[in-house]
Amino acid sequence: MTGTAEIPNPPWRRPRKESRRRPLSQGLIVDTAMRILDADGLDALSMRRVAQELRTGPASLYAHVANKGELLELMIDRVVGEIEVPDPEPERWQEQIVQAARGVHRACTRHRGIARAALANIPIGPNSLRFAEAVLAILRAGGVPDRSAAWFLDRLSLYVLADAFEAYVHDERGRRTEEDAQHHLSQIGAYYASLPPDRFPNITSMAAPLISGDGDDRLAFGVELMIRGLVSYRDR
Repeated sequence: MTGTAEIPNPPWRRPRKESRRRPLSQGLIVDTAMRILDADGLDALSMRRVAQELRTGPASLYAHVANKGELLELMIDRVVGEIEVPDPEPERWQEQIVQAARGVHRACTRHRGIARAALANIPIGPNSLRFAEAVLAILRAGGVPDRSAAWFLDRLSLYVLADAFEAYVHDERGRRTEEDAQHHLSQIGAYYASLPPDRFPNITSMAAPLISGDGDDRLAFGVELMIRGLVSYRDR
């Protein structure tokens, strides 16, 4: 009768250690890259750094991600997936566009420097396409002509991403909170007010308005300014 008991290893052989490493996947690589981004910023991100975090070699990543450019595209799409866009309401289309823009800005400022990578990115990922489709639907519901809607989506994205990137630059320079930014701006305001009024009459008399409002106020102002211009194309 053949026994079924497992034969033990000889005592001079070391027992095999079970690997606790998760198998590599595209999702795991993106998860790891996002953690690096959030902790240390965009400049710290590289394929080598991601491989080190996963305790593997960079070459093993390329079976799942072609290069750093593709990794950034996947990360951008992951961030866009955090943005909620409402269903179109024709009577509220302008308010909904402002809401969508704020959603983009919040998502980008949560992830340090992703806005810089997204500035030259054309939306091709599933989340990015979903977002673009939703915004275009709102614009069409508001009666905006197709070409104006398409170009506005491009310009709106550029404006909001640039604003989010500026917030990242402030963060990198140590102005990480609104209070830090306001302290910096108050110094700028005091400098403006101290300029010779005969040479800079407008700057000195408008020192307070020039530094007034927080980042969200100015973001909304810029988006509303663009929408007012867009309305003129709709009404032609």
